[in-house]
Amino acid sequence: MARNLFYRAANIVQLSRFTLLVGSKSLCTQIPAEPLTVRQQNNGIRSITLNNPKKRNALSLSMLESLRGNILADIDSDDLRVIVISAKGPVFSSGHDLKELTSAQGRDYHFKVFQACSEVMTLIQDIPVPVIAMVNGVATAAGCQLVASCDIAVVTEKSTFATPGVNVGLFCSTPAVAIGRAVPKKVAMEMLFTGSPISAQDALLHGLVSKVVPEERLEEETLAIARRVCQASRPVVALGKATFHRWPRGGMRPTL
Repeated sequence: MARNLFYRAANIVQLSRFTLLVGSKSLCTQIPAEPLTVRQQNNGIRSITLNNPKKRNALSLSMLESLRGNILADIDSDDLRVIVISAKGPVFSSGHDLKELTSAQGRDYHFKVFQACSEVMTLIQDIPVPVIAMVNGVATAAGCQLVASCDIAVVTEKSTFATPGVNVGLFCSTPAVAIGRAVPKKVAMEMLFTGSPISAQDALLHGLVSKVVPEERLEEETLAIARRVCQASRPVVALGKATFHRWPRGGMRPTL
């Protein structure tokens, strides 16, 4: 009897050890999560890719913080001349992650999200190198704001742009600022009040984007612009960008 109890206890201990061993191996073999943004740099051109296609590259707080970190890394290095922001998947960015804007998260968290978004958009204009948006797909709400905030935007023919917040009870107030600076007032108002998307060609017509190209030539055309920027003097480009953004739209003054 005592021997049976001893063997039963030993079996329980052995099973527990096996469970712990299997559990630890499972933890060790877990595939690490992919980064929300991917940064690469070559010949003065920094490429930052939004890398969360399963969530339509939503600008969650984590995504915004990752994007900000990739933009600021070695920002004063002479080796950095231009930044290109692109996205993985059919959606450039769907804007904020609406799951982060529920009442359960609370006003303080909402403020943190919007503050981080505002900082990234302002950062794009404040840094000394040009930022190019390379868009191949849908850009809505804060995603559209990101495109509008970039200095240059090269997009494919299938790309569309919208501020659909009005249709879900969240008016796109902060995207309205960047979009209102990029397109005529009445175009911005129609986008904001209806939430209807505009085509790449309409975006080009109204000044939201710089160039519309076939999908197969998107990277080639974008890099061609980036390489031309690299040929110019970094201090001169930095001064020109700062001067341009210092004055209101249409009010830029010549400097000597």
